[in-house]
Amino acid sequence: MTRQGSVRRTHLLDAAEAVLMAKGADASLRAIAGVAGVRVGHLQHYFPARADLIKAVLERALDRSLERLAETTGLRTVRDDPSALESTEGPAEPGEVVAVLLAEQEEPQLVRLYVEVWALAARDEDIAAVVREFYRKYVAHVEAFVRQGRPDWPGESCRARAETFVALVEGAALLRSGIAGSRSAAMDEQLIRCAVQLLRE
Repeated sequence: MTRQGSVRRTHLLDAAEAVLMAKGADASLRAIAGVAGVRVGHLQHYFPARADLIKAVLERALDRSLERLAETTGLRTVRDDPSALESTEGPAEPGEVVAVLLAEQEEPQLVRLYVEVWALAARDEDIAAVVREFYRKYVAHVEAFVRQGRPDWPGESCRARAETFVALVEGAALLRSGIAGSRSAAMDEQLIRCAVQLLRE
């Protein structure tokens, strides 16, 4: 893709993200094209179907999350094997990793985007496949971090802890964002304690 094409694609993804956050499941190609200031045909040149566009928005948002996680854990994808992770620096403190992930929940627009995408994934198998792939990578990254700090733990235990950690942090987003309840300092303190224990203790 040319540089100009890449800029246009980014502009379209920005518009789609804005419409998804505002309209959720009602986000249509026509609405997204309108926000982007282009014709539907132009939008479909880059993203032939709505699922393609939502998939690209989701992948971009989730890649940002994984990049922030990688920067904190010091683990990067191996160039020749995208399913493998390697350490680029010394292991981070578990508290730092938890802090980075919870900081994302301070961005209401990002949490809202994820909630809308989860709702769409419940009804659309193509989007559900993208969500599953993201969580597969997310869990694998956390599992690698757990193994890095606790090489004495069995692999099954590291995997189970990673899955539980992801479930805890992701579920917390609904309460901490105010969507499904209210947030308290006591809850945050307990959440951080439990999350750190899953990673190291």
